Amino acid sequence: MITTLARLIDAPFDALQRRFGAARMPYVFVAPNLLVFGIFVAAPMILNVWYAITGGTQFMPADRPYVGASNFAELLDCTNHFIPATCKQDRFWRAVANTSWFVAFQVIGLVAISLLTALILNRRMPWRGFFRAVFFYPVLLSPVVVALIWKWILQPDGVLNAIVVGSGGARVPFLLDPGWAFSWTIVVSIWAHMGFYTLILLAGLQAIPADLYEAAEMDGTPHVRVFWRITLPLLMPNMLVVLVLALIRAVQSFDEIFVLTGGGPGTATQYIVQYIYETAFANQTHILGLAATASMLVGGVLLVLTLLQLAASARARGEAGR
Repeated sequence: MITTLARLIDAPFDALQRRFGAARMPYVFVAPNLLVFGIFVAAPMILNVWYAITGGTQFMPADRPYVGASNFAELLDCTNHFIPATCKQDRFWRAVANTSWFVAFQVIGLVAISLLTALILNRRMPWRGFFRAVFFYPVLLSPVVVALIWKWILQPDGVLNAIVVGSGGARVPFLLDPGWAFSWTIVVSIWAHMGFYTLILLAGLQAIPADLYEAAEMDGTPHVRVFWRITLPLLMPNMLVVLVLALIRAVQSFDEIFVLTGGGPGTATQYIVQYIYETAFANQTHILGLAATASMLVGGVLLVLTLLQLAASARARGEAGR
């Protein structure tokens, strides 16, 4: 039975090998993946470039007139780029400003908390495996589920306000006040993603030779000095990976924040990806050219961040090899 099944499976591959030859068989196996990549990644990227250099509200590429760099000029037309109100596309620059502040606070908080959590989970402690699983669990949840859970907690009649009122305080507009809403998008994002980065840092901590800590302990080196002179330098490659991945993920934040606040109140939590989505699909007039142009600018920023990571990683490997 097993032999017959193996022959049935092997028959088409034998035919392919006779047709293309053994040297070309790797390309045959790679072809389905390349086809999927071409349809769902390469083709949309090329189409996005075409939308960015064409105008109008038509959806079909053939119906869109060529406008060159006009969309880029319109997005970048500002008297002062640090004051969104002076820009022609003020919503775009407000989204850029919101995203910049969000990325700064979220990435710093995420890296710091992930590092602290990894250091704690790397110690000998009861139920260590359980706590590692608990901290990683939010990563397994859908972003929409994460947002709905926190929306249930933070709404005016939610769990957190019930605790506040029960303690004698007044209801807090967590999702209705711009400052509170912005702060909670950072908290929720950190909570949802810190498990993944904690896992990377925990792997880095476990790769540090135990002999170094034993030697430091024998010398009576204080724990703080051990952290700064042993743990942190040897953990820097992992820290670099975490930093760049966190930056890229923060710039692309959309789903959980969109469900949690909808970009409000007003435009307080409208970030760049939501601007692209609304400009292209949600508004009554679908301005596909501006949305495609904005996405290319975001892609350029992410490309720069990736190149910086590669350069920094190569430099770190070179210094380690000396």
